[in-house]
Amino acid sequence: MNGVQRHLVLFARAPRLGVGKRRLARDVGRLQAWRFYRANLQALIRRLQGGPWTLTLAVAQSQDADHPAFVGLSVMVQPPGDLGARMSGVLRHMPPGPAIIIGSDIPGIQRVHIQQAFEGLGTAEAVFGPALDGGYWLVGLARRRPVPYMFMKNVPWSTSEALKATCATLPHDYRVKLVNRLADIDDGVSYQTYLKAGGSAR
Repeated sequence: MNGVQRHLVLFARAPRLGVGKRRLARDVGRLQAWRFYRANLQALIRRLQGGPWTLTLAVAQSQDADHPAFVGLSVMVQPPGDLGARMSGVLRHMPPGPAIIIGSDIPGIQRVHIQQAFEGLGTAEAVFGPALDGGYWLVGLARRRPVPYMFMKNVPWSTSEALKATCATLPHDYRVKLVNRLADIDDGVSYQTYLKAGGSAR
């Protein structure tokens, strides 16, 4: 992969009280959900900046691009559609080179995980970071050929079948690499597990 630009895209929302993290907010309250999301997003950006890749934030709405939390960062607006259309659209939009998308509600993401994922794309066409709930926190393509037309179409998002169904939308000759399994924080149970493991409630 030497000499080829690597692209890391962080899917994010501007940290606004009452916006996003609805399931978590129902369980722990809007204020605590906002505090968690804001702190985790800021920590992720600090941790992943300056790596051997370009870091771009893909925000859900155009007004998010001007949020003070994103000053000085490379920001793009996600294309319309469901989650699959937005992610596959971003993968098609990025300049040439391997591209990886991650979520912004996974406190366990470390630079080494991203490095391993890009290294996996040296021999594989696709890479996934499985989540504990059957979904995934990371998806990436080597993009040595165009993004497949059917990629991420008709995936049952927010179910235990999301990863399996997404892999099924790839061409049969694609080699797939899996990296570390991590937990996303999207409800009260996962949030309490995170706190018990030493996570911050800020």
